[in-house]
This record gives sequence, structure tokens and C-alpha cells, in this order.
Amino acid sequence: MSAPSFAFPQSLADKYCPATIAGFVGLDKAKKVMAKFATHPYQSAWLFVGPPGVGKTSMALALASEIGAEVHHIPSQKCNAQAIEDVCRMCAYVPLSGGFHLVIVDEADRMTPAAQLALLSKLDATDQAPNTIWIFTCNETGSLEPRFLSRCRVIEFSSYGMAGEIAGYLEHVWHSEGGNGDCPDLTRLAKETRNNVRDCLMRLEVELMSA
Repeated sequence: MSAPSFAFPQSLADKYCPATIAGFVGLDKAKKVMAKFATHPYQSAWLFVGPPGVGKTSMALALASEIGAEVHHIPSQKCNAQAIEDVCRMCAYVPLSGGFHLVIVDEADRMTPAAQLALLSKLDATDQAPNTIWIFTCNETGSLEPRFLSRCRVIEFSSYGMAGEIAGYLEHVWHSEGGNGDCPDLTRLAKETRNNVRDCLMRLEVELMSA
């Protein structure tokens, strides 16, 4: 058996991160909604809800790429009232692309209460940042203000029933990276990771290196 062609420093999770909305495994509803939105984007707020590793932030970045938006990223646990004011100040200017600003807030369920309150006027007509699309991601919504939730269009990123589709995708990656012979049990791998595609690719990377 020839050695795998896998080469560092790029991880499989980075190499196979979808660059387009259509490139995601599963997520049929999310892909359909975002693809339609990408054809006619408008100022709005979205909440992507689902387990880790299914592609919530990657989907936001793919959307930004497809509509040519200028991206502003507020990382996990960094979203406080000051961060909101800072990003809104930047979004007051015309985007470099001439189109939209797209603000990604990761793990929105970790936002401070003050940040949620600051967003209430930013997400409706009271004090909106012009030409700005907000995308919040979270694993669950229990800690989020009902008033905040009411200002977002919610999309569920469910991984239910995706094990077979993920296994087929992993088999493609296995062979593309030079993994010859018998594959690992990819369906079991998907189920063990609860259909976390990122985790699957990390584990497959180890399998390729040990082949």
C-alpha cells in the first residue's frame, strides 16, 4: 500500500472546510435558505443554532464570500456591550466591497446581558447599522433574551440522520488523501462524534497518518 499523500501544515478540517453554501454535507434546509438569501441579501439578523462542528460559522463565512460582504468577527466570549459599539462604528462606513457588512458573533449564548440589551436597538429600526447582516451562532438558546430572539431569523443546524452522508463524504476524503486499502468504519466514526464533521475530519487525519 502506498503512503498517504497527506501533507502538513494544513489540517483536513481546514482543507475541506466548505467554501460555498452548496458544499456543505447535509444541512439541506440551511443550505436552501442561505442560497436563496444570497441571491437577494438584505439588512437582517440570523441565529444559527446547532451542535458543535456542523458548520455554523463556516456557513456564515461561505455566505459572506458569495455575496462579497466585508466580514467582522466577534469571537466566542468576546461579545460585550463595548464590542457591539465598536463593530457598529465600523459598520457605519460604506463596506470596502461596496455591498454589505456581515458581522459574525460566535457562541452568542455566551454574550453578556449588556451586549444582548445593546443589540435590541441595533437589530430593529431604532438604531440599525446600515447595510449590515448579523449572524449569531450558538449551541442552544436557553440563556438568550426573548427580545433578542424575536429580532433574529432562526435556522436549526441539525445533524440528525447525517451519519450515512458523512460517511460517504469521509470516504471521498480518505481516497483523495491517498488512503488505500480498507477504510476505517466511517459510519461508526460519524456516530461516535455525533455527526460532528470537524471532529470526524480530525480523527480521519490521525487514521491517515497511521495507515
